[in-house]
Amino acid sequence: MRRLWFIHHLLYDTPTRPLFGLAFRREWESFRAYNAAFADALAEGAGPRRAGARAMVQDYHLTLVPRMLAQRRPGLPIAHFSHTPWAPPDYFALLPDDVAREVLEGILGADHAGFHAQRWASSFLDCCEAVLGAEVDRAAQTVRHAGHTTTVGVHALGVDAPQLRARATADDVQAHVSALTQVAGDRKLIVRIDRTELSKNIVRGLAAYRELLITWPQWRGQVTHLAFAYPSRHDLPEYREYTASVQRMAREIVDEFGTEDWVPLVLQVNDDYPRSLAAYRLADVLLVNPVRDGMNLVAKEGPLLSERACAVVLSREAGAATELAEGALLVNPYDVSATAQALHEALSMNGAERRRRGALLAQASAACPPQQWLAGQLSALEAAAGR
Repeated sequence: MRRLWFIHHLLYDTPTRPLFGLAFRREWESFRAYNAAFADALAEGAGPRRAGARAMVQDYHLTLVPRMLAQRRPGLPIAHFSHTPWAPPDYFALLPDDVAREVLEGILGADHAGFHAQRWASSFLDCCEAVLGAEVDRAAQTVRHAGHTTTVGVHALGVDAPQLRARATADDVQAHVSALTQVAGDRKLIVRIDRTELSKNIVRGLAAYRELLITWPQWRGQVTHLAFAYPSRHDLPEYREYTASVQRMAREIVDEFGTEDWVPLVLQVNDDYPRSLAAYRLADVLLVNPVRDGMNLVAKEGPLLSERACAVVLSREAGAATELAEGALLVNPYDVSATAQALHEALSMNGAERRRRGALLAQASAACPPQQWLAGQLSALEAAAGR
């Protein structure tokens, strides 16, 4: 359901979109049926005689499942986790009133609802209060609605550092390291790894790099920007046009600044995980500037693999910003000039400061690996179900 994605990432050009008409209502019925199919499968799998069964439902695609599952299997402990941000009440209110209520009540069918960051959890609590008139206890992080209490928790997801570092030493990664080293020479590298997703803000990131080269011309010939973008949702016209705009901006930068012996920007739009790991290893600066992101693991993977103690220029609108604020250079993702300034500061940072910040970033990035993230949710579910 792309409309939920657009709502939670604040992506709509509201003078013209969204438009909730008959086509949307047909799509919403399909979304209900899709969620019901998952609820049926979970209810069957959890069976009334299966001792210790628990259900953990993941992400915005399945927001209706907890309520449906609770109706099919009363007493089954249920958790839901949202990997996206959560929209504030005034933006969430773009949804039709009945749909907004159904989304919230769907998640409130769970005993525990989890989010990557406190700001997303707080927005969810605010929406429950504003839309449903639910009884919200912000100190206890609970929502009581229709006779049921749901606890709300924050479960930040980190990286399995040993596994990631081991993968980054593989032969296929080393081959890319050699190839990228030849491309960059002894120049500094600004790296970004993203999907061609509207929320990733690639065009403004490229515009900031262009402004860096205009405002601080000393970096011309001294830096190369590696922008690796994975294709995303090309069945949607908005995404096809966005990918085209990224490619246009990249061509303009190369045409404007490129010389016979310097390619200022290398953009590749294809899926190549080993290449991404190689780029992390070589990065001097990692640019992560989403307009809004539930977490963003790129901001955590890069510092763990960089052999140059990379500086991280990070959007304050990423969920990871809370954990990485002490080590990263935080930026307003809409402010191209401020992002260019941060890129200049990152490139100019002395070695001691880079190492200090890099150690903080690596420590925070590995603080909650996936196993611990999952265990925390299970523990919270046990506590909520036993209330």
